[in-house]
Amino acid sequence: MSNDLTNSGIARQNILNNRYALQEIQTAVGISGILYESEFKFTKRQLAEFFEVSERTIDNFLEKNASELAKNGYEVLKGKRLIDFKLVVQHQHVHEMDFVNKVPQLGIFNFRALLNLGMLLTDSLKARELRSTILDIVIDTINKRTGGGTKYINQRDEDFVGNLLRGEDYRREFTDALRDYVDMGNFKYIVYTNKVYLSIFKENADEYRKILSLEKDENVRHTMYSEVLDLISSYETGFADVLKNKSGKLCRKLMSEEVDRLFKEFESQRLWEPLREKARQKMASRDLCFRDALHKNLEEYIGAVSSEDFIRFLGEKSMSLDERLEEFKEVFKRLKERE
Repeated sequence: MSNDLTNSGIARQNILNNRYALQEIQTAVGISGILYESEFKFTKRQLAEFFEVSERTIDNFLEKNASELAKNGYEVLKGKRLIDFKLVVQHQHVHEMDFVNKVPQLGIFNFRALLNLGMLLTDSLKARELRSTILDIVIDTINKRTGGGTKYINQRDEDFVGNLLRGEDYRREFTDALRDYVDMGNFKYIVYTNKVYLSIFKENADEYRKILSLEKDENVRHTMYSEVLDLISSYETGFADVLKNKSGKLCRKLMSEEVDRLFKEFESQRLWEPLREKARQKMASRDLCFRDALHKNLEEYIGAVSSEDFIRFLGEKSMSLDERLEEFKEVFKRLKERE
């Protein structure tokens, strides 16, 4: 995760989308504002006092980062909602009443937008201290919820085990096709597995292993996200059919150059484009956020991790592989008892 939050919109959004870290940060910061619509709201004047900057400074950052701040909870109240807000202020924050009464419209921040502003302000010591606290809490929250490590965070997805097991069957179809229809030695299994990986995420197995700091005895597929495993399975079972059909037409095994041409045609089909793009975005974005692993060949696909993904990998339904396998074991046991 980038330590320079002021320069990285993706790093800021990854924090703001992490509901579990936000809860911890809000407790640590301990600031309360005006309770309105079930959450604390803050006026520009309040944030200027909190960050020890001028209101004009906040205006400048609002102007430069309007869409980002609006997406994360900044809004301008007008009409009936402003009247409602003024009534709330009258009961909760009398000292703000004169200021609020004088304005025909009013910009307010929720806590998420407050953090967003704090990650943007460059000339505030308090904002700098807040950014340091935020980073510490985010790292600590992820470690707590994953049991201390994120190398296998992909396995916390409830779809992972099923996809991995199905993928083994498709993998067997692929290796059987290479064995039966390609006239090469055992090196062919490495060569064409790497062609699949390069086509999908622009890295061979060794490059991928190095980026994730995997040991030689660690299976690379055990670290891959469900969407990537699905696409690999589609490639492998699809290309297995291509090899079988071509070999059947020629009534012989295929030479390596023939297989290379067939794979080039296979991977060039337009149907793969949206699936590859989605897999690359998921892999590049999640690995940078959760594993602090940068896939340089996929930099153009890096974006913010969605709120749904934080729930998927850190939420109540997520669990370690051991827990997941235990759950599967109980399912299989119940099915057996029904026979």
